[in-house]
Amino acid sequence: MYKIKTLNSISPTALEKLDRAKYTVNSDIENPDAILVRSAKMHDITFNPELLCIARAGAGVNNIPLDRCADEGIIVFNTPGANAEAVKELVLCAMFLSSRDIIGGVEWVKTVADQGDKVAALVENQKSEYVGPEISGKTLGVIGLGAIGAPVSASASALGMTVYGYDPFLSVESAWQLSSSVIHAKDLDTIYRNSDFITIHSPYKDDTHHMINKESIAKMKRGVRIINLARAELVNDDDMLDAIKSGQVSCYVTDFPNGKTANVPGVIAIPHLGASTPESEDNCAGMACFEIIEYVENGNIINPVNMPSAQMPRIDGDPRICVIHDNEPGAITKITGAVSSFGVNIENMLNVGTKGRVPSYTMLDVSFVPDGLEDEIKKLDGVTRVRIIP
Repeated sequence: MYKIKTLNSISPTALEKLDRAKYTVNSDIENPDAILVRSAKMHDITFNPELLCIARAGAGVNNIPLDRCADEGIIVFNTPGANAEAVKELVLCAMFLSSRDIIGGVEWVKTVADQGDKVAALVENQKSEYVGPEISGKTLGVIGLGAIGAPVSASASALGMTVYGYDPFLSVESAWQLSSSVIHAKDLDTIYRNSDFITIHSPYKDDTHHMINKESIAKMKRGVRIINLARAELVNDDDMLDAIKSGQVSCYVTDFPNGKTANVPGVIAIPHLGASTPESEDNCAGMACFEIIEYVENGNIINPVNMPSAQMPRIDGDPRICVIHDNEPGAITKITGAVSSFGVNIENMLNVGTKGRVPSYTMLDVSFVPDGLEDEIKKLDGVTRVRIIP
């Protein structure tokens, strides 16, 4: 019986994917084999030695200590693309809201609600204060053409927009989703120079920190409208507010309000609603459950963020040895040598390695697992964790 601890409320529909004959799931479990989490902060948590993996029902993992988990042989998963439809729809909504001052107009109507029969005439006199341009015929720049950026591009094209897309790491899968009408931008300056609207869907890394700043904004069309539903840290708030004040930016839509942006004219601050739909929560949690099942039962690593991806079909029910280890010369030879020294035949094998501090991962399907073999592999230099899956 595997034990899964939940740190947030998790979709009951998703939890149905877990066979209760194999899994115990609740928020009070001690020494879990896996953790299901959404937004709970985990940096100060001490992990039990039995913990195999953490599945984040969502894309962002800044609430999880990734490096420490890697050092302890704990796989961290996220669920890329599971909330793509929800975020895409909010991006489209953000474009409309940023184009016409719909929010301002609605709020103004509330102020004259007590005027009775005069309301209709007041509305006719005031409505010109809230006009804005149509979406059709305008140009949208999409920065990042992954699980969200690609469908946003397709929807914007269908709305009659000219779409420029930029992504230096465009995957084959995402490329297949792109509308043929999307214009490939070879650099960000092309996006900045041509776009009436810009929506950001880049991952947050050191080189994307504050990528939207006074220098990049200066390259944009005057009156550009910018949408950030990806990560707060992609935009320099001080530079953005200066650009709004000067008129360089007409409107900034952010899903990450803070004390600087929460009540500023020209800023539409949405309370982090990007993935807040029942369907998205079900999809994210369901994918997270699937990732746990595949790793716990088969050793397969799907959508990891601190380890390499690894998938190998299980054939004929052979036992599987899973090893997390340093990526160094001779590591595989040491592991296979230890297995062979026990007279065990390796039926199938997969090794995936990465650069930097990210560990490597090796799976071996073997004819049988004699007593002492697991301990022998654990003794090898550079080995972080060994699991035997019957």
